[in-house]
Amino acid sequence: MSAIVKVDDIHKRFGSNHVLKGVSFDVNKGEMIAVIGASGSGKSTALRCIDRLETIDQGQIEVCGIRVDDPKVDLHLLRREVGIVFQSYNLFPHLTVEENIMLALRHVKKMSSAEARRIALNVLEQVGLEQKADAYPEQLSGGQQQRVAIARSLAMSPKVMLFDEVTSALDPQLTGEVLRVMEDLAADGMTMLLVTHEMAFAKRVADRIIYMHQGKVWEVGEGGMLDAPKTPELRAFLDNGL
Repeated sequence: MSAIVKVDDIHKRFGSNHVLKGVSFDVNKGEMIAVIGASGSGKSTALRCIDRLETIDQGQIEVCGIRVDDPKVDLHLLRREVGIVFQSYNLFPHLTVEENIMLALRHVKKMSSAEARRIALNVLEQVGLEQKADAYPEQLSGGQQQRVAIARSLAMSPKVMLFDEVTSALDPQLTGEVLRVMEDLAADGMTMLLVTHEMAFAKRVADRIIYMHQGKVWEVGEGGMLDAPKTPELRAFLDNGL
């Protein structure tokens, strides 16, 4: 399989805080990778570096053939290839659900209103919210707003989707709604990299799990590694119920 994301020996410092200490991993086309680890282990920072929301101090990152660490990287091209969804939904409150999704299609991809609307309704159907196209964000539950945020990313037809703790602010029922959408995306072959605390979901759906500890990739394996951790650090992390 060909790697669509290549992270090679990346380091990231925030002042004297050395957050990423030589992190390396690949994501193959169509793979779903779950990244787990305690708070402060560098998971979200690594994800943000892949989309160039943070710059790295050392190493190389390549996504869809684009050298992300190149100072002259074309960020517009990168963001068209890579979709990212955060814990906070970042929806515009004054726009309807449909308008939120159409915005980037109209301004970035320069689509006609009719074409943008067609795609918006299509991705809303994909996340089970086609009936909410005319609603405003405040009229939706947290789980529905997060599904709209996923639909907005999908509308741009990315080759890779990044998810950063997208369920951590949701109660268990709403978490289930969002995870079902992500599971459907994985089944459809979307390349996905997600930072998550949902261990059962990671074990069931991810092709591989990356456990990060103290800024390093500590252990990598399939779902079964959560039942039989090789390192005392992963065992302790799982025993803490995180």
